[in-house]
Amino acid sequence: MRVHGKKLFPFLIVLFSNLLLSQQTVTGKIIDDSGESLSAVTIVNISSDKKIYSNSEGMFSIEANPGDELRFVKEDFRRVSKRVLTDGSNPQLLITLYQIPKDVGEVKIVKKLTGDLEQDSRIVAKVDKGEQVRQAVGLPQPVGKMREKPAEVKSVLLPILLGNLNVQGVYDLVSGKARKQKRQYRYDDLQEHIAWVRNRISNDYFIQAGIPADKISEFIEFSFLIKPQVRTYVKARNLSGVMLRMEETVPLFLERLKSSHR
Repeated sequence: MRVHGKKLFPFLIVLFSNLLLSQQTVTGKIIDDSGESLSAVTIVNISSDKKIYSNSEGMFSIEANPGDELRFVKEDFRRVSKRVLTDGSNPQLLITLYQIPKDVGEVKIVKKLTGDLEQDSRIVAKVDKGEQVRQAVGLPQPVGKMREKPAEVKSVLLPILLGNLNVQGVYDLVSGKARKQKRQYRYDDLQEHIAWVRNRISNDYFIQAGIPADKISEFIEFSFLIKPQVRTYVKARNLSGVMLRMEETVPLFLERLKSSHR
């Protein structure tokens, strides 16, 4: 055992050294098709799920192993994937992202994307015409939702102890009506939040991310589950926050789709 241990120890040292040495830092710069530096580009190492962003000069630095795939993502630009360290060399990368052409219809003056997600989300988001009308005429916003409140165990049992019987509340609990109401309300809220996102972000945004058109609603629901903050931002009507957090769930959802097709 001692002999084998002495032989095994140097082998482990060599093995771990090779693993450490194989991982390298890949650097590069990202530009658009006009040669301008692109900031706030999301760079994801698909193999390790590590993620970083390009700086104001379009520069980035990320760890990778030979053969790892890096994915470069920016809203309104075509995604680019690049395998690195494939031939043993590690030159600085120059990545060019091409903007997605859009049919704008009538000519309008549009602000250039800044790389600031909060500002850019206001540029690419769909216009909520209903909200514009409400603001223009000064219509008050409804407080809460006009729907029947499900019976709660505490609100029904406590009055009974005090000598007051809530017949309807008892019936709703015993019959299961209250439970069905809660389940229905959760479903309704989910569909409302999914619709809120879809009404404000065009399908092209999701399709360019690799998500099939018929899976967009499923992806949004998936992002709610994986990143609860996405739904928190929906409730706060913060579109830029929604888009930022959803972006983090794209690789996971695409991997899930790939696994389901095997």
